[in-house]
Amino acid sequence: MQALYLLALEPVSETTADRNSYGFRPYRSTADAIEQLFVNLGRKHSAQWVMEGDIKGCFDNINHDWLITNIPLDKVVLRKWLKAGYMESGLLNPTEAGTPQGGIISPVLANMALDGLEKVLESRFGQRNTKASYKTKVNYVRYADDFVITGISKDLLENEVKPIVDAFMAERGLSLAVEKTLFTHVSEGFDFLGQNARKYGDKLLIKPAHKNVKAFLAKVKALIDGNKTLPASLLIDKLNPVIRGWANYHRPVVAKQTFNYVDYRIWKLLWRWCRRRHLNRCKRWIKEKYFKCVGTRSWVFSGLHPSGKLATLLYASDVPIKRHTKIRAEANPYDPADETYFEERLEYAWRNSDEGKRKTLRLWIAQSKRCPMCKQLITFDTGWNIHHIVERHKGGGDELENLVLLHPNCHRQLHAQRKL
Repeated sequence: MQALYLLALEPVSETTADRNSYGFRPYRSTADAIEQLFVNLGRKHSAQWVMEGDIKGCFDNINHDWLITNIPLDKVVLRKWLKAGYMESGLLNPTEAGTPQGGIISPVLANMALDGLEKVLESRFGQRNTKASYKTKVNYVRYADDFVITGISKDLLENEVKPIVDAFMAERGLSLAVEKTLFTHVSEGFDFLGQNARKYGDKLLIKPAHKNVKAFLAKVKALIDGNKTLPASLLIDKLNPVIRGWANYHRPVVAKQTFNYVDYRIWKLLWRWCRRRHLNRCKRWIKEKYFKCVGTRSWVFSGLHPSGKLATLLYASDVPIKRHTKIRAEANPYDPADETYFEERLEYAWRNSDEGKRKTLRLWIAQSKRCPMCKQLITFDTGWNIHHIVERHKGGGDELENLVLLHPNCHRQLHAQRKL
């Protein structure tokens, strides 16, 4: 039932959402939020102070009366979801506030409750790109219940911005976590979504946060220590997805030095793992057994699978640093005018990932390597665009069954015909 109502509510949520809200929204990510932070703070004359905000128990404390009054949903059904309660140790506990835990509609309800703060700040400190906004440099970025507000001075943020935020949250039954709401100068740096943003002179650098790196290495250490008797090949199979996922998350920022440090620390952990297994063997023997030469690199941790295939450990430093292209703030996947824009973003993502390249190849072969419109061959010279058979705003998704490859000109003609 929640899934059915979500199909109707999400287009409304996307249309009314804050421009710079990025959490739990389709086609938006933490990388978009970090890139917007760079836009707000990266220039020479950008704001020098930030307010780091964290909402206290956001999902648990949203006022039910506010949700029932303001969410455009069947009031009876919404009230039943909110007041359903939860079971624990065989006992039914009432829910007097907050959104349904684990419900698929909860993130959208929470987003709609928090949306509107950006408009309130703009009404007080000026619309973006106006003379009033240049004086205060108040800009807002939110991901779920974490947000950052920039400002020209600490006094402005403490005495003018914070009271507005407090009043906005209080209306929804929420409050800021005092210990996590901080006012920081950009030269001191601050953490946001696992990244550390800090200005060195006039240059803003965003790097993986120290706490994030420490937590990642602790996870790797626990994985290695918990598999002391596992064959090297199977240990590599467990480590590679963890290393790849962490490195891909941080690849849009200044992370090369951190990647090298992480690789060194993982090597130290693996060397200790090898030494423990072979206490009576010399270091040279251990090196020759576990650390092979692969390409131009030596000391690559390796192991043979039972099938005879050599498994090698992924180096975080092998993941190339690639700047993320931020989504356009006003882009709406349910707006027919933005259909082509989202198709271009999907095409860009596919061209820059191994999985995307494999999907493109499957589509190309399934179409007999030809454009369905003009029946001519699709080649690297002709180029191609990805097209949705059923458009997003009509319920279409990114499944291969709903996608075709078209020549760029055929794609433009098709969209022009649809507009007519």
